[in-house]
Amino acid sequence: MTRGTPIPETMTLYVPFRIVKRGGRKEMQMPDRVRPERTPDSTLVKALARAFRWKRMLEAGEFVTIAELAEREGIAPSYMTRVLRLTLLAPDIVDTILEGRQGPDVILARLMDGFPEEWERQKKSF
Repeated sequence: MTRGTPIPETMTLYVPFRIVKRGGRKEMQMPDRVRPERTPDSTLVKALARAFRWKRMLEAGEFVTIAELAEREGIAPSYMTRVLRLTLLAPDIVDTILEGRQGPDVILARLMDGFPEEWERQKKSF
């Protein structure tokens, strides 16, 4: 546009996207042909960080039982054990989550419901 060109009153712009829930948050999802830069799911990353921190604390002997650690953290022991299970994920799946390359169906709620213990079966599930 140049200075002499009148500015239109209304401009309509169409952007194809849909809103999906991911990790308890709403997120914009673009069409398949558009590949935005992927960002890690902060809910999943935080849960993984907690799980590995708690595991390290238990292995170091800072706490004798999960119940003792859960009490200190102010959470239910059952929740802690479900989060601690995340330490059993295959290393490449953990890397995929940390890099934000996991599929849209890989969310914390699904992982908390359980997953196969064997890494090869996990890879087929995810």
